[in-house]
Amino acid sequence: MNDTQRRYDIVVWGATGVAGRLVAEYLTDRYSPAELSLALGGRSRERLDTVESELVGQSDDWSELPAVIADATEPETLRAMTRQTRVICTTVGPYTTYGTPLVEACLDTETDYCDLTGEVNWIRESIDRFHERAVERDTRIVHSCGFDSVPADIGTLLVQSFATEEFDAPCETVRIYLESSSGGVSGGTLASFGELFAAVSNDPVARRTLENPYSLAPPGERTGIDPGAQSRPRRDALRSSWTSPSPMAPVNERIVRRSNALLEYPWGREFRCTERIPTGRGLGGGVRATAIAGGLRLFTAAMSVDSIRDGLRRFAFPDPGSGPSDAQLANGHFTVRLLGRGLSTDGPFTVEAEFGADRDPGYGATARMLGEAGICLLRGEIDSPLAGGVLTPASGIGLPLAERLRSIGFTATVGRSTA
Repeated sequence: MNDTQRRYDIVVWGATGVAGRLVAEYLTDRYSPAELSLALGGRSRERLDTVESELVGQSDDWSELPAVIADATEPETLRAMTRQTRVICTTVGPYTTYGTPLVEACLDTETDYCDLTGEVNWIRESIDRFHERAVERDTRIVHSCGFDSVPADIGTLLVQSFATEEFDAPCETVRIYLESSSGGVSGGTLASFGELFAAVSNDPVARRTLENPYSLAPPGERTGIDPGAQSRPRRDALRSSWTSPSPMAPVNERIVRRSNALLEYPWGREFRCTERIPTGRGLGGGVRATAIAGGLRLFTAAMSVDSIRDGLRRFAFPDPGSGPSDAQLANGHFTVRLLGRGLSTDGPFTVEAEFGADRDPGYGATARMLGEAGICLLRGEIDSPLAGGVLTPASGIGLPLAERLRSIGFTATVGRSTA
């Protein structure tokens, strides 16, 4: 379908939810109608009209934001929506439940797509069902364009690009450290967690997907030397610090490994990556690492039991559509540090990158990451040999996304390290 036949540049699908509204708010604040033709997508015109009224009311530039009505349970309405736009930015989860029909619609209409999913089981399904078709149709399906997994994936690309340029060799290992973060969690995010654990509990394919560190690699290449996410407190020689497991490692590590595979292994087939949380040195650091690891094991055990998981979802988790307070959004922040180690003809070297923002990581920062990923797709600001496929931020967009995020105040630095 010719892009000149499409009415909109970007449709934010799920604009009445917490994350979707934040994406739409960011795009209308950052861009003018002369720069971006934007529409709001959802299934309730009344709720979309309310969001439009609020966003127009706080903008000096926007006088209207058209509504596109579609329903995730009615595929033809999704195709009608995707025919009208060049890019879909979707925040509608759980993606395991609602994501597949939209991906199919985007492939039917050759519409580029980006989302916020961290649901490894669904990403694996998307890869196996749609990657070859997306390649054939030159359509980019880019998963995990928020806090899952832009800092880890684009941060690793920064490290490896610098290493290759500076030392003429890639890093053999990259360690991703979630140094600090502050923010809130929405009902939608916790609903996605619930769907993931339900799938793992009842579906052997989903269970094997989470057991295999290479489960998001292309078929036939789902083995390697990485042992998988850290599960216990551990001393880290690079940081001279204790570390605990990171709850985001199961998705972020797999996304990074998929990037390496899709780009045809520029970092080598024995490349290793791990994500962890530094907790400090000495006894105090060890105690903190043990406490975090224990808490994650307890949460995982509870969510793995159907009756406990159902009870938590019903009585403890906030309702989908609820989200962080304005204060949490305003005061949030995150810092991810990456250390890469490699060996050049001149000897060992270390590269250090920092990726962060003074925004709530899961919402304020994520809205900007997804919004700018959509802008990169829209404007063809792509540094990748791949024209289509089920892709990652690093393999589907690349360093232009880091450039865009820097331009709006994110930290995305890289250089030599003495570590």
